[in-house]
Amino acid sequence: MIDLVIPSRQRDLGGFEVGRVLPFPTHRMVGPFIFLDHMGPAEFQPGTGIDVRPHPHIGLATVTYLFEGEIFHRDNLGSAQPIRPGEVNWMTAGSGIVHSERTDPEQLLGPRRLHGLQAWVALPDEAEETDPAFDHYGPGALPTYEGGGMWARLIAGTAFGAEAKVKTHSPLFYIHWELQPGAQAALPSGHSERAAFVVEGEVEVDGRVLHAGEMAVFSRESHPVLTARTKATVAALGGEPVGQRYIWWNLVSSSHDRIEQAKADWAAGRMKLPPGDDQEFIPLPEEPPTPKPEPMS
Repeated sequence: MIDLVIPSRQRDLGGFEVGRVLPFPTHRMVGPFIFLDHMGPAEFQPGTGIDVRPHPHIGLATVTYLFEGEIFHRDNLGSAQPIRPGEVNWMTAGSGIVHSERTDPEQLLGPRRLHGLQAWVALPDEAEETDPAFDHYGPGALPTYEGGGMWARLIAGTAFGAEAKVKTHSPLFYIHWELQPGAQAALPSGHSERAAFVVEGEVEVDGRVLHAGEMAVFSRESHPVLTARTKATVAALGGEPVGQRYIWWNLVSSSHDRIEQAKADWAAGRMKLPPGDDQEFIPLPEEPPTPKPEPMS
């Protein structure tokens, strides 16, 4: 039933550590999901916060979802939007977008917590070069369900006959579960690739215990049911594959040459910075000469 268990690996994003789940060396994608970071839970003291300077994306959509705290998003389309728990920021990079993620200065006055997930969804071939866009969705756009010690929110896509109002570009599902001890949650059918990431607590599936920070990737024909051994928070995700993709830094594409073009555009300053946050940016990372990377799928 379980093809692979992926442990999250700690990554420093400039003073703020995240748990990197996807991509994993032996399993790069789950459906169209090509990247997943677990942010926190983290405690920030007064005067400190998230400070991710402007940087570019192509060929993907970023999906930000919080359990606690707040992040302020700005992009070069002119979007300026805080995100809070139970909301979704869906940013379609398409042909190219630049954004920043910071703590609002007003939030720096006191201590605060931050806890959430950021996923990247690779766009299908026909949408890779679509016009960039940014959409914010409140809790009313995300269906919820409660029963049997389980509470669920559909963050994006379709599952169990429900559909979130979040605009997507390919078939997928993304679910937030809160489980009381002993509660059960079944993975949705109708999607060829599926996984579950344990955010907090412990769950058991097919006789195996999954701990916080672990993702189980399930076989295609299985019918996995998770049972909470403790109070647990779980994110389930998956969907249909979009084909092989290259990923380098913040850039995703079916074409290696397209990534090289985006790198050149960023290095040459041809990508506009966000209004209201245009005084600094993350430079193109330095890299040694390497062979052409293998695409991931």
